[in-house]
Amino acid sequence: MSDAIIVGWGHTKFGKLDALSLEDLIVAAAREALDDAAIDAAEIDAVWLGQFNSGLVPDGFCSSMILGADPALRFKPATRCENACASGAAALYSAMDAIDAGRIRAALVVGAEKMTGLDTAGVTRALAGGSYQREESGVSFPEIFARYARAYRDVHGDPSEGMARISVKNHSNALRNPLAQMHRPIDLDFAMTVSDRNPMIADPLKLSDCSLISDGAAAVVVVHRDLLPAFRRAIGFRAVAQVNDLLPLSAKTLVDFEGPRRAFAQAYAAAGAGVGDIDFAEVHDCFTIAELLTMEAMGLAAPGGASAALAEGVTSRDGRLPINLSGGLKAKGHPVGATGVSMHVTAARLLTGEAGEMNLAQRPELGLCFNMGGGAVASCVSILEQIK
Repeated sequence: MSDAIIVGWGHTKFGKLDALSLEDLIVAAAREALDDAAIDAAEIDAVWLGQFNSGLVPDGFCSSMILGADPALRFKPATRCENACASGAAALYSAMDAIDAGRIRAALVVGAEKMTGLDTAGVTRALAGGSYQREESGVSFPEIFARYARAYRDVHGDPSEGMARISVKNHSNALRNPLAQMHRPIDLDFAMTVSDRNPMIADPLKLSDCSLISDGAAAVVVVHRDLLPAFRRAIGFRAVAQVNDLLPLSAKTLVDFEGPRRAFAQAYAAAGAGVGDIDFAEVHDCFTIAELLTMEAMGLAAPGGASAALAEGVTSRDGRLPINLSGGLKAKGHPVGATGVSMHVTAARLLTGEAGEMNLAQRPELGLCFNMGGGAVASCVSILEQIK
């Protein structure tokens, strides 16, 4: 159990936000988190930024943009963390490590990305920076996850219907999230069918299986547990776990997510809990096959059993373990560096009953976040609970 606790949070809308720069997004999320925590910025000891970039914007040295959120932040140490699509979790875990080590007492963590300034081809090239260039140069991320889907199909049968159910579910969930990018329901027939509006991107992944190109930011204030009496409410970490696998796809068996499976096992062991104890999960559905494989990696379905579990509604809003109540990366949006922090903000709001229409009928006790970088390379799992 970490001594770090979350005591405030902020979250911009996700989407194509032409009027807002990367700096605007960072500052807006940071200010909201500070205000939400009701903490004086002078009490913040250090700041961290999760941002992938990889050519998405020209701002390569941007951690100090956070200091623009409040004059009292000037001269605070600022660090940018990058771990592909798990950059947000990397920033949060780095702040937590500094608190647990006793080096600092309070941190401000922001995850942010500005992606829509490039066209789709430009974004595809930038995101490819999260793959193993010696072997995978020129291979898009849709194709990387399509290889997982094809390997799964060869062993367990076609996952397309299960993937389509994930897409339909996450679009439906996003309708309850005012900060989500996509507020457009789709039905199973649409998600199952190749059409002009739903073209094949990389067999068997259609457009409806792919997450969105997004701008956005999210932020949290993290402090030492000893400071708990000063705050009105707080979220604690029952467990955190990070596992990094080898980068080349050729080094892995693509029929499952071995790295994520190990991260889940470590988190469950540290929390003294199992998948049956989790009340909801925000997981990394950069592509629908990723959510499907995550269901099996987290122990919610046996190998090859995720599609059947989806058909039974196990992960639906009223199911045994609701997944991606926010709409997930698929419909909430996926501003890469923001995603891991956004998951933790969503979890905090659900645990405290502050998530508006996303709230569950019964207040959850344990929430889980799974933020992943690359093709199941960086796997970060947090198990959270409200402690005040």
